[in-house]
Amino acid sequence: MAEPFVHAVLFLLLAITSLPISMASLHKLRLSASEVAAIEERAPPPPDQPTTFFEVDRPHRPPPGSFGPCSTVLLSHSFAYTYTKPPVTAAYSPPPCLAAAGGHASLISLAVLEWRAACRGVQYDRIFGVWLGGAELLRGCTAEPRRNGIEWSVSKDVTKYTSLLAARNPSTISVYLGNVVDEQYTGVYHANLTLHLYFRHPPQPPHPGLGPADVIVPVSQSLPLNDGLWFQIQNGEDVGSASLAVPTNAYRAVLEVYLSYHAHDEFWYTNTINSHGPFREVTVSIDGDLVGAVWPFPVIYTGGINPLLWRPITGIGSFSLPSYDIEITPFLEKLLDGKAHKFDLSVTNAQDSWLIDANLHLWLDPRGAPTTAGITSYDAPPLDTTTAFRPDGPGTEFYYTTAFRRISATGWVQTPSYGKITATWTQRLSYDNTNEVQDDSQQVVNQTTEAYSGVHVSDRGGIAYSQVAQQSFRLDVFVGVVNEEFNGSYTVARDVRLGFAEERVA
Repeated sequence: MAEPFVHAVLFLLLAITSLPISMASLHKLRLSASEVAAIEERAPPPPDQPTTFFEVDRPHRPPPGSFGPCSTVLLSHSFAYTYTKPPVTAAYSPPPCLAAAGGHASLISLAVLEWRAACRGVQYDRIFGVWLGGAELLRGCTAEPRRNGIEWSVSKDVTKYTSLLAARNPSTISVYLGNVVDEQYTGVYHANLTLHLYFRHPPQPPHPGLGPADVIVPVSQSLPLNDGLWFQIQNGEDVGSASLAVPTNAYRAVLEVYLSYHAHDEFWYTNTINSHGPFREVTVSIDGDLVGAVWPFPVIYTGGINPLLWRPITGIGSFSLPSYDIEITPFLEKLLDGKAHKFDLSVTNAQDSWLIDANLHLWLDPRGAPTTAGITSYDAPPLDTTTAFRPDGPGTEFYYTTAFRRISATGWVQTPSYGKITATWTQRLSYDNTNEVQDDSQQVVNQTTEAYSGVHVSDRGGIAYSQVAQQSFRLDVFVGVVNEEFNGSYTVARDVRLGFAEERVA
């Protein structure tokens, strides 16, 4: 019987900050690190010890009967002036405790990647990424430092990457955190990256197609680089592209997409028509054919809208940004010929800039013999979007944007070990955004995204497995002047309600 797993989080946050006109612009949704430092100078002195920041998340518990953990430090580094410099790297080989336990990926019951860092001084929040062998394991945002210093940690379940963690061939851990240190911005990020492994004995092979993939192929840039391994998307015409050859014995394939947005598109959900509007869609194509879409959760970074909102509890997904899965098993027909195929990632309506890459998770027939495949149905109507605009009184503009997307495909795979497998992939996405702007006095944004994705797989015995995810993302933002003073300063209210609701059934 399928067991539902439900995860729902709702934050209700309000901050009112008094800023001089020279320091605060109403529609400026990011304060500089120096502006935040100036605000703190007017506040009571902070305690001498650093402030611990944290994101509310589920704890990671190993399955019953597991033993461990075995902990291995993968990398330690102080990120000073690292902007436009190569990622920090370290050689990786499986920890000795994994070899002592038998060395097989199936022995790992839980793998947790821990990022622990500290910083003191004036500094912006920074985006960082962690890759193993070119496949991204973690995308995160730093906490934004303060005078007395800050510290934080991120623990992410990386069990689905056990084929990489247990691979016997030497590999490379890469970390990119583009930081700037000068006379004004003094904060250096001191970080440690640690892997914690839990084991089970004897190993428990999962149901075919479930459990961690046998092979993970990166869809990213290759070292050497003076940036992260992600693709940088600067407009709606840019495409992040990689050509990959899929093993000819694959029987399941899932593309996992990582993304973050910055600069002109950091607050894409507040954009008006002259900034390409508030709707963004990440599309995934193989050899020019659309196979899936991502409508992203609106993560607000620790310096976003008002940094004082996120102290010490940061916004949903800010320390460990979500990734998004696209089932491409129905499209294996075109990938099993042993030739390289083009995987493209793009962003509808994008402005500078988005950072995107992906990991291709592949499950292989254990006999090693080739599989064959075919596609029996495919339906991907054009994206349906509407935008309405109306003046709503003197100096007031009102925008209403909606979007709808449907993608579905069914295909079969003939395997030597499991016979004929039929897979159906379905996506249904809906979006609405209202945006009211009143001169320089206030802006109100209300946005809702609903996302359904499901994969249903049957074999000669009936339903082999089914995985369904229903997600709802809610964002409400209010920025307005609530009190203007005679001395040239005013009080700005910044109110954010951010909700992430998810139900998964497997």
